[in-house]
Amino acid sequence: MIRIVLVDDHPVVRSGLRAMLAGQPDFHLVGEAATGEEGVELAREVSADVVLMDLQLGPGIHGSEATRRIVALGGPRVLVLTTFDTDADIVAAIEAGATGYLLKDAPSGDLHAAIRSAAIGDSALAPSVATRLLGRVRTPETTLTPRELEVLGHVAAGLSNRQISKELFLSETTVKTHLVRIYAKLGVDSRTAATAAATKKGLIRPS
Repeated sequence: MIRIVLVDDHPVVRSGLRAMLAGQPDFHLVGEAATGEEGVELAREVSADVVLMDLQLGPGIHGSEATRRIVALGGPRVLVLTTFDTDADIVAAIEAGATGYLLKDAPSGDLHAAIRSAAIGDSALAPSVATRLLGRVRTPETTLTPRELEVLGHVAAGLSNRQISKELFLSETTVKTHLVRIYAKLGVDSRTAATAAATKKGLIRPS
């Protein structure tokens, strides 16, 4: 029996997932959470095998941070189930220790198979996610690093270099160095152009 925890801030989505899981004789839903913090507590309290984790969870910690904390517990595997397939989201989740990454429009059969794979520690990636990861491996010279994606995400949110340095615990000089490299890789020369290019390429979400 695979014991599952759902972490998603939308009740309707949780209801739909609950229905998708109900017909599987080897699945047992042992808990649901609406925030990252609740998800981490549930993972600590119940004996789960797989946590289905959304990334955008409203107020509180992000799904990737919740994933990191759950993985650190040494218990359940985390299978990300989200609507986003940008490089920034994928890299953050994989770096946090997620076993798999699926999109919410995946057929129920794919979700069931991914849960079973995650339960035994095997990776399960949506086709578009696998393609993006392969692209990063094949073109490392133009691929933004995880830190560069973080910096760019803050740029897109309108933060200044000083604000970014405080958020990421970096010096302003280091932030500027990251920006120079980001501009070079994207072939742009301004913050606005970098945000536009990265959004078009699917590196970050539209602001």
